Amino acid sequence: MQGLYFYLKKPSINFFTLMKLNNIRWQSLFLFGAGVFIGSAFCMKWMEDDLWANGEEVTILGLELFYPREKMVTIFSGLDTHVRTILRYLLYFDFAFMGGVYPGIISLCMMARKKTASPFLKRLLIIIAWFQLFAWSGDIIENYYLLSWIQEPVIGNELVLYHFIVGTKWVIALSGALLSVPLILIRK
Repeated sequence: MQGLYFYLKKPSINFFTLMKLNNIRWQSLFLFGAGVFIGSAFCMKWMEDDLWANGEEVTILGLELFYPREKMVTIFSGLDTHVRTILRYLLYFDFAFMGGVYPGIISLCMMARKKTASPFLKRLLIIIAWFQLFAWSGDIIENYYLLSWIQEPVIGNELVLYHFIVGTKWVIALSGALLSVPLILIRK
């Protein structure tokens, strides 16, 4: 706090200069996150082509949102050693993917917050930015479930909680991205 007071007291550096520096840091975080996102997404997409179980292609989105319990059990039970290894690697890359996506969305929210004049939108963007941490936690829990089901394909009642976590994660992440990007693109 003493350091901030020192900078605010100096006549050559004011609060608005500090906010501009802060925005530059958010832009740097966004660029870093975008790089991690693109690199890990490329690796995951490359591996996804080899995901086949019982003669059918398996998708991560299907495992997250669309496959019913019976199909998920059939998929996890029918994985050969090669595909099981690829799916594990894909989920490990997903941890890196998360390290790019969620900080990137947080930085988008913070950059959009800087550009908007509406106090309501400023508050909403900071709340959505903080909620990205919940989405990130949900994504980690999701991967934990998938990795445990790969190991032991017994899916019980936790599938309801799993789908709730995944759906909530998607809503939070998409709301952050879809709200902040248009606000950033609007000229001030």
